[in-house]
Amino acid sequence: MADEKHPENLVGVSRPAGKRQVSKAATSTAEYAARRVAKEKSGGDEGPGGSVATFLPEVVQEMKKVIWPTARQMVVYTAIVFAFLIVLTALVSGIDFLAGLGVEKILTP
Repeated sequence: MADEKHPENLVGVSRPAGKRQVSKAATSTAEYAARRVAKEKSGGDEGPGGSVATFLPEVVQEMKKVIWPTARQMVVYTAIVFAFLIVLTALVSGIDFLAGLGVEKILTP
């Protein structure tokens, strides 16, 4: 707090002023270019796509991270989905029936 009152004490010290500085995102064109050159030199292919040869190992690696549900959880989840489908089907059917009655009332003399 004392440094805020005396800005001369902060000469040469960079302090984050926003999210870009805190996350170490490039704030100038020179910084952006320097990071891009460094990334190209490191050979990191972090963009979308990648090579075909690395696809299957990456799939295996990601599948190992999956937390698979137990059989009991699957039964519960399936029952919840079916109950939700029954409720929505009843709701849509009821609205359709009522709309049909309304249209019939309007169109018949």
